[in-house]
Amino acid sequence: MAKMPMEIGNGTTVQEFTLEGFPAIQHLGKVLFLVHLLAYLASITGNAVIVTITCADSRLQTPMYFFLSTFSFFECCFISAVIPKLLVIFLLGRQTISFLACFIQAFVYVYLGATGFFLITVMSVDRYMAICKPLHYPTIMNLKTCFLLVTACCVLAFLLITGLIVKVSQLSFYGPNVIPHFFCDLGSLIHLSCSNTRFVEMLAFVIALFIILTSLIITIIAYSNIVVTIVRLPSAKERQKAFSTCSSHFIVLSLIYSSCVFIYVKPKQTNRLNSNREAALVHTVVTPLLNPVIYTLRNKQVHQVLRETMCRMKMSREK
Repeated sequence: MAKMPMEIGNGTTVQEFTLEGFPAIQHLGKVLFLVHLLAYLASITGNAVIVTITCADSRLQTPMYFFLSTFSFFECCFISAVIPKLLVIFLLGRQTISFLACFIQAFVYVYLGATGFFLITVMSVDRYMAICKPLHYPTIMNLKTCFLLVTACCVLAFLLITGLIVKVSQLSFYGPNVIPHFFCDLGSLIHLSCSNTRFVEMLAFVIALFIILTSLIITIIAYSNIVVTIVRLPSAKERQKAFSTCSSHFIVLSLIYSSCVFIYVKPKQTNRLNSNREAALVHTVVTPLLNPVIYTLRNKQVHQVLRETMCRMKMSREK
């Protein structure tokens, strides 16, 4: 158990928090530990494979796969910020985490999540340029532009999230110290504060609204234009080829946006904390696991590279 603070009146602040996890199903802890461990290892492996084959095979060294591999790298970091702690909770029950470590985890989780949304937006714009502006695409989406866009995503997310985390860390925490979540969720931390949190709640809401809805609007505009362009293509084969390059991305977008809009885009973070846990579990476990599966199963070029790589590995072992 965590060290509970003294009474509020003597001014003792919380030194550590307790992550509650999923108390209703904690009796299945060992089974859940095994299931989530396998899901975590599969997610890391799947996303790592995408990064590896993109770097190793020259045929995949294009803007689309550059952004995809970057997104997969951030997905590995994103789930690694949360899932290991969740595994410990399932294995040992309630788990304590220090004040500093809690805010570091909150920052890493929100920062990587925000960066992921900006990368999704860039990936949508990349698909728009490739399908709607094919003649200009090679000159505009060169290697320098790709690096600049990824850097811009990282910097913008850092600037937005750092100020919010600093504001939350400056709130007073005198108790209780039990976070009703499986990681240091920012909304849960705000809820535990003894300070007036109205401004911080509104700030968190505005930032979440800006990140998610701005990304969503740009993505919808990009894909609306893509759909119109695909429909106007003269042959069915061209339409099918154009659609196949976007369908995987669109499926992943649907999974990510649906869970995140439910969790973050509401002005009062104290509402529906329990339901947030289930939605966050989908966002941090299920979606990162499905991403590499969707991208690889629905992409013939990735299929070919994977088959050739496996054949080379098999031949090298036989030698």
